Amino acid sequence: MTERRANPAVRVRLLEGAARLLAEEGPSALTLRRVATEADTSTMAVYTHFGSMPDLADAVVAEGFSRLAALLVEVPATDDAITDLASLGRAYLVHARQNPHLYAVMFGTASLGTYRPRTAGERERGRYTFDEIVAAARRAVEQGRLRSADPLAIAGQLWTAMHGYVMLDVGGYFGDDGVERVLVPMFVSLLSGLGADRDAALASIGTLATAGAVTRRPT
Repeated sequence: MTERRANPAVRVRLLEGAARLLAEEGPSALTLRRVATEADTSTMAVYTHFGSMPDLADAVVAEGFSRLAALLVEVPATDDAITDLASLGRAYLVHARQNPHLYAVMFGTASLGTYRPRTAGERERGRYTFDEIVAAARRAVEQGRLRSADPLAIAGQLWTAMHGYVMLDVGGYFGDDGVERVLVPMFVSLLSGLGADRDAALASIGTLATAGAVTRRPT
């Protein structure tokens, strides 16, 4: 592959086209011709940009986590770590709503078939995005907002709860008021169980409450 022949815009179209096929039709739809048609390009473009279909499938997963990471690192560390955790949660929801097909492939909702991760290293792809949540959980403990506990365990509980909500949100199960009616109360309850003062936690998660206004990307 040469820089002269590679086209970043075509690469993005191939990634998003492959993600749509995997999410909507499964791995059997991931053929050269179908991917090229989805991306409005030639079959040779797949080889130009990725080399093979397995490489393309791997790149779809990597792209999803890269976009998520880009949103998470934009969340500033403040003197209110509960706000930071809520802001990270909002970024997570933004990513899923704006990239529903990539999100499905990233976390295995869409079957990857023979393209699924096989080695321990492959199964850890994207784990680096978790570091931002762990860091915010650590600050919450240090600030006395949460009881002393392993930040990794705290982050794991928050991420698991957030992921569960997001899966249903992207599926359209909660409607327009889901953030206010379900996500915010869930987040406050979980934080309270981790030692946060309920009223103070509710006051700190304004950024999460605004997630209801996040526009969904047309699918």
